[in-house]
Amino acid sequence: MSPDTTSELSNGLKTRHLTLMGLGTAVGAGLFLGVGVGIRAAGPAILIAYVIAGAIVIAVMRMLGEMAAARPSSGSFATYGRQAFGHWAGFLLGWIYWFLLIMACGAEITGASAIMAGWFDVPQWVPALIVVGILTAVNLAQVKGFGEFEYWFAMIKIAVIFGFLLIGIALWMGLLPASGFVGFDNVRESGFAPNGITGIAAGLLAVAFAFGGIEVVTIAAAESENPAQSVKTAVNSIIWRIALFYVGSVIVIILLLPYAQIDGADTAANSPFTQVLDMANIPGAAGFMEAVIVLALLSAFNAQIYGTSRLAYQQALEGDAPRWMARVNANNVPMNAVLVSVFFAFVAVGLQWWNPPGMIDFIMNATGGCLIVTWIMITLSYIKLKPEITGSAVQVRGSSWVPWVALAALLGLVVLMLFDDSSRSQVISVAILSAALIGLSFTTRGRSVA
Repeated sequence: MSPDTTSELSNGLKTRHLTLMGLGTAVGAGLFLGVGVGIRAAGPAILIAYVIAGAIVIAVMRMLGEMAAARPSSGSFATYGRQAFGHWAGFLLGWIYWFLLIMACGAEITGASAIMAGWFDVPQWVPALIVVGILTAVNLAQVKGFGEFEYWFAMIKIAVIFGFLLIGIALWMGLLPASGFVGFDNVRESGFAPNGITGIAAGLLAVAFAFGGIEVVTIAAAESENPAQSVKTAVNSIIWRIALFYVGSVIVIILLLPYAQIDGADTAANSPFTQVLDMANIPGAAGFMEAVIVLALLSAFNAQIYGTSRLAYQQALEGDAPRWMARVNANNVPMNAVLVSVFFAFVAVGLQWWNPPGMIDFIMNATGGCLIVTWIMITLSYIKLKPEITGSAVQVRGSSWVPWVALAALLGLVVLMLFDDSSRSQVISVAILSAALIGLSFTTRGRSVA
């Protein structure tokens, strides 16, 4: 078991920073553009899929929270995997989640820069370079400044969603001049589950990973003023707030929009959120949602660069990355790890532009499966370490059976993915990636840095 060597990092993050950081990573462009995909698959019964997915995430986050409150580490689940199963597990978890976040970074900055390039009629690389430069500076400054930046990013998104919910309720009740009482006409027209059990299963796969990203909170906990209390407050509040925002938004959309009109969106103009705002005759709804989507993308990118840099830093401390990645600057920030993460984020962007045959499909499919590998390993690590954890500020109620039910549910998701034509390749790709990482772990065994 490697010692936790994160003392060189600062402790400038407050509980409110952690809470909003988790919200910021999970409530991203996927909600504003992708929420219609699940509704199209399952109809109003998508709510069942969100309840199942939410229950799984709540269980995983409480298990992770109990370990993080007892043993704060910038390596988070990678550290706990190493403690539970040895070097290979820490190597696998650290680098598979790093890969997941880096590829997400590439997608976020590609999407944001494409929209901004249209605003200013400039080449796409110009806004990409400018915003990445600004966010890199934010990540190299004192961690407290990063926390404030991410806090206000997330607060704006929360305000937008809260406003959307209020407008949606007013439209549904017929309180706005633009509409009469809608009631449940749209649900009756489509039926609760228009595509039956198979539709709900497809919807579950569409939304299962919607809450991914909140794991970054436990990475950031090591740099908070009171890690145990911060993790407890953040974990308890994040999962319920995210569920409220996602489920609340979905309820508004399925009540107000005809089922045949709801689908995934490639642009802000086609987003179900924009369609609802258009019903209220809000001028410039599409442009407003474009701005919100850009903000969501940049917020997620900011948090992901933070998460990847801390994971790389901890991996370097463990001897699973070059030692120079463990160096910190005058602000106690792992400068080299931040710069490496930014570099590879640009590599991810470049791969999407280059798009060699088969490579992007493999990478994106592997990315989709990385989260389920992480969640399964968190669950297994908790089962193994639970007897050693005492006095944690976060406790899993039903700790004798909840982890096993969560593990069964996660394996059930894998089975669903194997029987789904569009998801099967995710399992295959991530299995290949995982095997490659486990193989690489044997090249670094025993090189931990004191």
